[in-house]
Amino acid sequence: MKKTSVLFIFLFICTGIVYADVRLPAIFSDNMILQREMKVPVWGWANPGEKVVVKLGKHSAKTKTGDDGKWTLSIGPLKSGGPFQLIISGKNKIVINNVLVGEVWVCSGQSNMAMKVSKTTNAEEEIATANFPQIRHFQVNKARAAEPLDDVNSYIRNENNWLNTWEECDSTNVGRFTATGYYFIRKIYQELGVPVGIINASWGGTVAEAWTPHDTLANDPQLKPILDDWLAYTNEVEWLRKAYANYLKDSKEGKQTKEESVYFNSPSALYNGMIAPIIPYGIRGVTWYQGESNELRARQYRSLFPAMIDSWRKKWGQGNFPFLFVQLANFMPPASQPEDANWAELREAQTMALDRLPNTGMAVTIDIGEADDVHPKNKQDVGKRLALSALKIAYNQQIVYSSPMYDSMEITENKIRIRFKETGSGLMVKNQYGYVNGFAVAGKDRKFYWAKARIEGKNTVVLTCNKVAKPVAVRYAWANNPEDVNLYSKEGLPAAPFRTDNWPGISYWKK
Repeated sequence: MKKTSVLFIFLFICTGIVYADVRLPAIFSDNMILQREMKVPVWGWANPGEKVVVKLGKHSAKTKTGDDGKWTLSIGPLKSGGPFQLIISGKNKIVINNVLVGEVWVCSGQSNMAMKVSKTTNAEEEIATANFPQIRHFQVNKARAAEPLDDVNSYIRNENNWLNTWEECDSTNVGRFTATGYYFIRKIYQELGVPVGIINASWGGTVAEAWTPHDTLANDPQLKPILDDWLAYTNEVEWLRKAYANYLKDSKEGKQTKEESVYFNSPSALYNGMIAPIIPYGIRGVTWYQGESNELRARQYRSLFPAMIDSWRKKWGQGNFPFLFVQLANFMPPASQPEDANWAELREAQTMALDRLPNTGMAVTIDIGEADDVHPKNKQDVGKRLALSALKIAYNQQIVYSSPMYDSMEITENKIRIRFKETGSGLMVKNQYGYVNGFAVAGKDRKFYWAKARIEGKNTVVLTCNKVAKPVAVRYAWANNPEDVNLYSKEGLPAAPFRTDNWPGISYWKK
């Protein structure tokens, strides 16, 4: 009995020591970058009531854990620099080495954000010249969850030991970085000269509602049908329907782990598994590349996308941080005739977010897609165009950052003048002919015909169409893959697709 009592006490003490250890989420690791010019949150777990002290250089802060064993505090504001040690002390001590202070961006979305540097144009050269120790990359391991997770999902296989940890950028690892994210922060680093890090939380083939918090969907009357009718939405795209059928089959046969018991595209699953665990890590903003999987529900995306952005900002608690996104590139067979198109309507929904929410920016990529590949390889220009928005919106540089955007229309008999804003030093035609391609005109019968278009002055395009006597509506680059778009600003940014009408399209709101 005495030996049993001693053993019980020993086990109790050991259990207490394990429980008392200060512990951090995986987002805090060697090589990390902390956001400059703000008080950055640091959080974790320890014994209830335990005192926790955090130090970084001359900065320090302390707190006590709550009854639930959780603790959180903030240090700073921090100035760019390093390397530093981040020291967390309680009944034990954690030392995180090679910590830099600079700029931190989250990169999220579906496969075009997940696409790796190794798959892009000039990949071999890009990889060979990638020696940027002050650029860091953290890839969140894929995870889906029914409720928000406290920490990122752990991995098992040794070959994935780079997941859930910060890496210095060099030629041995940059090939697996998010390409859009890497080319984006490389430009930021070159412009600002401070350390820059990206948190890559992306997953191919995903819908926006999977990245949106449950309460956002449940409390919005326009979005609640997603929760009520989500299984119907799953059947909208053939590959999604097949993927879900395979998931149900594997589930019935018991082939899934606990983490896999939630379908990856179900509402809120990826927000819970991949975004919630990194909140409230200090960031400058978010870059986003997604929309392909919501193509048939463009009208719904008008509400869903801004709601998702707004919800992330509220959950993070860092105000209206910059949220920069990529408009869908051209894809599928080129359009030889004016047409209604799902991707055109989705691009329109993305554009609408610019007016609905502050501190948003959009990289127009209507000119760099590939007809036969939904994953265009030119991610260098995508990253550069996102970086232009960041340099203006986040860093207040006085530069031309936006593509030319539709501003107004004036109709005089059979002639139409379309005025653009954000034209920089002026509009230009990017070929040798001088005529602008991609404009179509319609009368009250809503039948569109190609128009002859030419630039007038700095910001105006004049249209004529002998097939439409009394024009009432104009569309530009309005197709899945508009053929030979060639209207640019002189700074080399393509004009954004638009339409002046609000006639019903082909996308639906609800099955």
